[in-house]
Amino acid sequence: MSAASAKKTPADAAVKPVKKRACKKAQKVATNDDANPVKKRACKKAQKAETNDDADATPVKKRACKKAEKTTKAETPADANPVKKRACKKAAEKKKVDKKPKNATRSPRPDAERRRLADRVFATLTERYPNPRCALDHQTPFQLLVATILSAQCTDKRVNAVTPALFERFPTAEAFADAPLEAIEELIKSCGFYRAKAANISQASRAIVERFNGEVPATLEELVQLPGVGRKTANVVLGNAFGIASGFVVDTHVLRLSRKIGLSDEETPEKVERDLNELVPQNDWVDGSHRLIYLGREYCVARRPQCDVCPLGEFCLKQP
Repeated sequence: MSAASAKKTPADAAVKPVKKRACKKAQKVATNDDANPVKKRACKKAQKAETNDDADATPVKKRACKKAEKTTKAETPADANPVKKRACKKAAEKKKVDKKPKNATRSPRPDAERRRLADRVFATLTERYPNPRCALDHQTPFQLLVATILSAQCTDKRVNAVTPALFERFPTAEAFADAPLEAIEELIKSCGFYRAKAANISQASRAIVERFNGEVPATLEELVQLPGVGRKTANVVLGNAFGIASGFVVDTHVLRLSRKIGLSDEETPEKVERDLNELVPQNDWVDGSHRLIYLGREYCVARRPQCDVCPLGEFCLKQP
């Protein structure tokens, strides 16, 4: 055997250092016992993912798990956080309030006491406003009907500024019935909601011409059948054009003041009218409504009531 062959004999002592390192690396990979720190962390992470053990999970994982559990199962108010508790209590209180009637905060007043209050109110208003009149300018019952329709959600001053030109162009129900709708709209545009009001005036005019020979009917039952005519409008026309006290006129002023003074606890015009009809003598229904309207415009203004100088200041209940 030659010396060259002897040098190439496989022996552990004669293996080159590079070969040894490669072998060790292969052994480490095979056994996975001596894996580097990065490998070890990867293995632990995989084990945690497989076992899904909450005890080995990181704090972030634990919080996520707890949050998921709270989401999946129904929470009781005791387990909710403080903000949740307050929200639950607030919702419960709101439900309780909603179940109560809107006027539950007001204790009903005896009829006798309310009648005494009404007597003082209208006696004082009669002294303050001895000769009230309708604030809407008109010459015929039909003109008053049209003006009252226009006055919905509009001031009487604005209506009185519009009606002279309107009645000059269309003086009768027949003229309104034949008029183009656009022409009526153009003349009443500044009154607001002019399209709906023009349609009601046109349709009511046709009904008056066709069913009542061009004359405004003088009964509540017939008036309320006209387009755009409700109880308030009918009571205004009957009381001021025909002298018929068919009911207490309840407009926005009367509705607000009746509740504020303490004459009624109701919230709808129909129910307030019923209360006032019982409290006020029928011969004072027409003038009494005018006097309350005067009071609302002069003293008891909605945004800035002048309670210190109001003639009812001594006995008005000043309810909200």
